Amino acid sequence: MESKVTTHQQQGLGVKNNITIYLTRVYNWMALALFITGLVAYYAATSEQIKNLIFTSKFIFYGLIIGELLLVVYLSRAIQRISQNTAIMVFLLYAALNGLTMSVIFMIYTTSSIASTFYITAGTFGVMSLYGYYTKNDLTKIGNLAMMGLIGIIIASIVNMFFQNNMMGWIITYLGVAIFVGLTAYDTQKLKEIGANGFKNGESMEKIAIMGALTLYLDFINLFLFLLRIFGDRR
Repeated sequence: MESKVTTHQQQGLGVKNNITIYLTRVYNWMALALFITGLVAYYAATSEQIKNLIFTSKFIFYGLIIGELLLVVYLSRAIQRISQNTAIMVFLLYAALNGLTMSVIFMIYTTSSIASTFYITAGTFGVMSLYGYYTKNDLTKIGNLAMMGLIGIIIASIVNMFFQNNMMGWIITYLGVAIFVGLTAYDTQKLKEIGANGFKNGESMEKIAIMGALTLYLDFINLFLFLLRIFGDRR
């Protein structure tokens, strides 16, 4: 009887250890990607040459956006086939390209409000990530609702590009905050489940950790952008 209890405890510790190692790698990669994005965005915003190159040509600006989308699609679909080093390179390249396009916020908002909004985002993200990790409730329903809501605000944002309705813009903003708050908790819970399942080898864990980092990175960036619209002070 004691041996069965001991075996069960060892299995439980093994699962917790897998989760801890996996999520540590996820958050480390996410933090590195955010650092690269912020660094590139700040540098691009303070370089007249880069600003002129990106924002005086719609072809280059939209080319960067399309390039980012293609990198995400490629990484998502090819993660099992590509090597660990390739996955890392693509992920970090995406973070850098996103920094170039996000440099525009330094030209629209004050540096102090960007910094304060970043702290608000980090705090909100941290709380919801902890909730997703520790809650015993299944957040699948919340995740599904958030995904449907995300599709809805994407469509609404495209429509509002033509109508330029200020009230609609604010509705989309607040819904966006709610959606990515929910997705942060849901995605964290799903990543915890992935970590509990274990991995065949270290390379497999690293590549899946990169995909997890990409998921949380996108949650953080989008939450930050919606909150910036609320708390940001324009120049």
